[in-house]
Amino acid sequence: MFRFLSCLLFSWGFATGASAQVQVTLAMDHLRLAELIEIVRSEGIDCADSLDTDMLNGQDGPVWAEQIDTIYNIQLMSEIVRNEIATLPEDQLRQINQFYSGLLGVDIVELEMAARAAMQHIDIKNLAVDSYQIALAEDPQSVENILTINDADQLIDRNVTATLTPNYKFYLGLVDGGAFEASVDEVIEQTWAQESEIRRDTTNWMMGYLLLSYQPLDDSEIATLVAFTQTQAGRALNAAIFEGFGSMYADISYALGRAIALNMVASDL
Repeated sequence: MFRFLSCLLFSWGFATGASAQVQVTLAMDHLRLAELIEIVRSEGIDCADSLDTDMLNGQDGPVWAEQIDTIYNIQLMSEIVRNEIATLPEDQLRQINQFYSGLLGVDIVELEMAARAAMQHIDIKNLAVDSYQIALAEDPQSVENILTINDADQLIDRNVTATLTPNYKFYLGLVDGGAFEASVDEVIEQTWAQESEIRRDTTNWMMGYLLLSYQPLDDSEIATLVAFTQTQAGRALNAAIFEGFGSMYADISYALGRAIALNMVASDL
């Protein structure tokens, strides 16, 4: 699982009072979203290095590094997510903070953050995915809890959508930057051509991540987590996080595509 200025102008929907803004800050802290955004930035910079190698022949050096540093602006990334969290009503924010400030909530976030950071390492990611595939084949009951979490929150479907949209924006950025010519319909067709591969990769990654995250929790703790995510506040939080990070990824993907295209065009002059 970034987007910029156009989002900032319109996103202060409900949580506008001073008390509500305190609740927004608490929610950001309890969910450790600043830390997650740092992880996303780190992943993005690694991806940008690969794009430089694959699409710019690794020749853009300091210029590309400066462009990437601007695109992955932590302050803007954080503001986009915070603004989306701020659309939640204050009473829902209080419920969210009550859950995630409790012992179980703190443990859940700690497990999620540790797993998210660990999945940056290809060996750990592959081990997590293999562990899920083996468990699914040999002991399906052992993965029932994470299947329940995925089904309750529609995590795979949401993440597939959250990947397709930035991919579309990336291609659009390439076109707008002059890397090649294509109609909007052609860009959409190119994006959707990847849906099955994205769904397969997303399923493997997500289930490996969930297994790595929640394996230490017992059935009662999993049930408590699922019950909270199915409350009005839990559903609203899930939607806000996907919307915030989705917008962030879409804006960053467009900026990456356009930056690559402009560099390609400049190198041809």
